[in-house]
Amino acid sequence: MCIDGTCGVVEDINLRLTILRDLDGTVHYIPNGNVTKTSNMSKDFARVNMNVGIGYDADLDKVVQVVNRVGIELAADEQWKEKIKKAPEFLRVDSFGDYSVNIKILGDVEPLQQWAVTGEYHRRLKAAFDAEGIEIPFPVTVVKLMNEGAEQKPA
Repeated sequence: MCIDGTCGVVEDINLRLTILRDLDGTVHYIPNGNVTKTSNMSKDFARVNMNVGIGYDADLDKVVQVVNRVGIELAADEQWKEKIKKAPEFLRVDSFGDYSVNIKILGDVEPLQQWAVTGEYHRRLKAAFDAEGIEIPFPVTVVKLMNEGAEQKPA
């Protein structure tokens, strides 16, 4: 649940306060009189919602196949299938970044399972991208020495 931007698991609700514990373990005490907006992250289902960057040289059709295959395999896995309502799958090319083409992946899972399923999907997708030669780019910094080649004097 999110209350006015503070998200966590509801630990208690009483007449005066709602108590949330966030993912870091921090406990938030929110006076009910101050609540103007709540967002329920676990009603009926939750969502795997991922943005993944791929290299500009990647074959997009191959990326779509790998992304969808990994989602189907995860949803069929005995350990994970009860947690997944709809396998994570490629939704769209979301944006063009400085270093990557960013794709959106969505899937539906049982309430409060989105973090576990997303983590396992990330692990499997990284392994599949490595095996298929699909690059996940990252920024590279080039350092240039200004006095390169100049004669060095002993100190």
